[in-house]
Amino acid sequence: MKPEILLVESMMPDIEAALDAGYTVHRFAGAPDRDRLVAEVGPRVRAVVTGGGTGVSNAVMDACTNLGIVAINGVGTDAVDLKHAAGRGVRVTNTPDVLTDDVADLAIGLMIAGSRRMMVGDRFVRAGRWPNGGLPLARKVTGKRLGILGLGRIGMAIAQRAAGFGMDIAYTNRKPRSDVPYRFVASPVDLARESDILIVAASAGPDARNMVNRAVIEALGPDGLLVNVARGAVVDEPELVAALTDGRLGGAALDVFANEPHAPEALFGLDNVVLQPHQASATVETRMAMGNLVLTNLSAFFAGQPLPTAVV
Repeated sequence: MKPEILLVESMMPDIEAALDAGYTVHRFAGAPDRDRLVAEVGPRVRAVVTGGGTGVSNAVMDACTNLGIVAINGVGTDAVDLKHAAGRGVRVTNTPDVLTDDVADLAIGLMIAGSRRMMVGDRFVRAGRWPNGGLPLARKVTGKRLGILGLGRIGMAIAQRAAGFGMDIAYTNRKPRSDVPYRFVASPVDLARESDILIVAASAGPDARNMVNRAVIEALGPDGLLVNVARGAVVDEPELVAALTDGRLGGAALDVFANEPHAPEALFGLDNVVLQPHQASATVETRMAMGNLVLTNLSAFFAGQPLPTAVV
């Protein structure tokens, strides 16, 4: 008998084919009655595979009474209650490193798009308005002061890319790092005050919720740009919307939102924002690498071997 798993979120076709070959897969996303599905198969499910932004609820974990592992197809663990999992003896894995480059690439792309108002220019040309006039001048990227909120794997990759633009790079972290050439600033407010562009790359969690609050936004100011490739919950979204609408913040380039897949409609008509539907790791190459790491963690678990990327 194949081990039974619950697949919460769709994955690459080749990865799902590999899951089907090795396991009996119960697909949560396509189920007409999810509660009924979990009630029926929960006691037989040994593994849950889910996305970083979706996670799995405690109720679903508890319904899977023989659950042994939650394999997250992503780097974020904030959508899984790690303490609850540990209390149940459930292992949790994620897919670090393989998505670092893509997230950092998109952060730099958003920084450029937001600074140079590329989406505004795109709409301007498409609307046939170019023959009748030009656009207002945008903002330069090279040489600007960049603040990075969270200098982990992704933050470091962003800093390395930004160095190629001759940027003055500073960062805020839980504690200073001794292995980097970048300047440490103790608080998010001070970092924002000393930055032209602030990129949010911090890990999410209860202690990071609304870390970018009104004070941070005000410190970044009417000429500043906020880029978020972390989690929507790290930013106080109502304060961000108000600051962008009022002109107290110069612009924002956002890949993540507090209530995904819903972004604040108040942002839709603003020219000083760039919006993406949580696409930072969304390349063929990276999603395949992430999926393969999920498969590797599952194989190790069912073989009783050490988990390559265990979180709990």
